[in-house]
Amino acid sequence: MYQPLADLLRPQNLDEVYGQEHILGKGAVLRRLIDSGKVPNMVFYGPSGTGKTTVANIIAKMTDRTLYKLNATTASTADIKQIVAELDTFMAPNGVLLYLDEIQSFNKKQQQSLLEYIENGKITLIASTTENPYFYVFNAILSRSTIFEFKQISASAALQAVKRAVSYMEERTALKAVPEEGALEYIASSCGGDLRKALNAVEVLFSAGVPEGNLLPLTLADTKVVTQKSAMRADRDGDNHYDLLSALQKSIRGSDPDAACHYLARLLEVGQMQSACRRLMVIAAEDVGLAFPQIIPIVNACVDMALKLGMPEARIPLGDAAVLMATSPKSNSGHIALDSALADIRKGKGGDFPRHLQNMHADSHTMEREQGYLYPHDFPNHWVEQQYLPDGLVGTKYYEYGPNKLEQAAKQYWDKIKGE
Repeated sequence: MYQPLADLLRPQNLDEVYGQEHILGKGAVLRRLIDSGKVPNMVFYGPSGTGKTTVANIIAKMTDRTLYKLNATTASTADIKQIVAELDTFMAPNGVLLYLDEIQSFNKKQQQSLLEYIENGKITLIASTTENPYFYVFNAILSRSTIFEFKQISASAALQAVKRAVSYMEERTALKAVPEEGALEYIASSCGGDLRKALNAVEVLFSAGVPEGNLLPLTLADTKVVTQKSAMRADRDGDNHYDLLSALQKSIRGSDPDAACHYLARLLEVGQMQSACRRLMVIAAEDVGLAFPQIIPIVNACVDMALKLGMPEARIPLGDAAVLMATSPKSNSGHIALDSALADIRKGKGGDFPRHLQNMHADSHTMEREQGYLYPHDFPNHWVEQQYLPDGLVGTKYYEYGPNKLEQAAKQYWDKIKGE
């Protein structure tokens, strides 16, 4: 029966696990827990292909527990009941280690069905997820579990795994691999931190390669074909998609045009132009804002042009928008002022409108009263002092002028007119 290379080379001990030294290195917390044999309920959080399932297998082996595996995308409550039925039998004399993959796919009721058994210790739960567990795993499970984050595998760690895979395939095929310069490094850097993808690429190269005697050339061109776009993590609804959008906005907010171009390119490369367009428009108002208010119609025009053009031409106006915003002065004073006002409204602060601000045409002829409204355009500089906020909020300050040139010029103008 066919067995994938990634499965054949699955690590058999913790020292063979690549790229997770922060939790599995000598002296790290998870390593010490496993070595002690006293393994708590845990949630493994991180990208695919980073060793979550492998570590669960090793834990079961080291703690002499019966390992059951369920995938929450296909499993049901009946599967859990079947496991529970085997507790305290010869099938599970030391208790059960349940590895529940993609736990975010279980609904609340399904997750709660585990609580009784993970509390009394008959089931030790190791749940894994590629999504943020604080958003997708219910609190009752989280409060009884320790969360360990598996990091994306670095290119240098992936290269070690790739070289090991090549050596294994050489022994298996009796062929001597002759990699073109940079080919193995390309696999390591293009796998996006997913060792499974990297090892699959090695296996495909050996299977599709054309031997020259007992030599097997591994060309860079073939490598690029089998690894194309594999480094792109941007699932439409998952954490990584929103991480990309967040990285784009924070790079522009931080005035780094190079990083802004990088994250915008990643979004465009995986077909997320619409999401990129929406986020660029948000950034124009939220992060550049009143420091350069003309940026809002400019970015809107760039987005409109991109949507009309479509890819690949759309990248041109979108690139202009990203770089222009990254290199523009920044201000968030406008939306901070509104957020402060919203906070007061939600606290119930407010009250009736000042009488002179009410719509006088709404009064009936029998109820007319003098409003006392002063029409600013009738006064010098189109300004006159009068109350605008409700009585309960008189004197409240929501807006503070930003330190940029434009807002400071406005401040000087109004300070002079208002005599402040």
